[in-house]
Amino acid sequence: MPSSPATWHVVALAGTALGVGIAAPMSLAQERVPSVFELTGSFASSEVRESSGVAVSRRHAGVLWTHNDSGDDAIVFAVTLGGKVLGRHRVTGATAQDWEDLALGRCPNLRGDCLYIADTGDNEERRPLVTIYIVPEPEPIAARSGARAAAAVWAVSVAYPDGPHDVEAIWVNPDGALELVTKGLSGPIRRYRVAREALKNSMVRAQAVDTLPFMPERLLGRYVTGGAISPNGKRVALRTYTEIFLFHRGADGQLEPDGQPCWLGTREPQGEAVDFLDDDTLVLTSESFLGRHGTIHRVRC
Repeated sequence: MPSSPATWHVVALAGTALGVGIAAPMSLAQERVPSVFELTGSFASSEVRESSGVAVSRRHAGVLWTHNDSGDDAIVFAVTLGGKVLGRHRVTGATAQDWEDLALGRCPNLRGDCLYIADTGDNEERRPLVTIYIVPEPEPIAARSGARAAAAVWAVSVAYPDGPHDVEAIWVNPDGALELVTKGLSGPIRRYRVAREALKNSMVRAQAVDTLPFMPERLLGRYVTGGAISPNGKRVALRTYTEIFLFHRGADGQLEPDGQPCWLGTREPQGEAVDFLDDDTLVLTSESFLGRHGTIHRVRC
């Protein structure tokens, strides 16, 4: 196990300028290591170079959805746990300015599940509006080679109440509300919410929810790069480059720490995304790094 700090770098504040209370910080002696850390595959195809977001299909067993980071076309890929590309789906009318995460959840105005694509990356924190693209989950296997169009794309422009943020983590609650968590580049790690009904609009202002009880730490790679909610809606995972933070999600939507953070160290030198395979098992994806293909891991903490 790599060395880790005796305690987390945390702050305890009474509130913020937004009037939102900050959760009490966690103080833990040491971090746990995964009980399972299994390499299931890698992205051998040159098409998937930077798996920046991942979502587990609930309709199609063994299928993951992913996308590249900024600089690629607006395409989502259906892949296996082994990394094989099953299908490519172009998101018609979308642009990929800086796609950072992907979630699967209830559609805001249709029956069934939709993919939520987070064009929310903002390294310089200057974008007054970011975009969530919402697409009914396609059939994974493309009927022909190349990328085929995904139908019924809905774009929602999102503003934060306190100005621009770099966001790389989203998930969709069981009630259809969208949650967004900041990366932590320039301050505490904050959580925002957009209600399901609001997602029917073309422009919304996210609601500030709280500030999470751990602070960014450059030396530890502690910047939030992905988020997910379990199928039963009772657990939330936030990942950084080197750790996984697990939370119990209460009926009121509050997040309480679920034990010690899970230390990944350098197992994934460019780890980016996370989702739940089931209520207790996670899947992690990483971008390619120093000539190595991006990887897919099955993890339990």
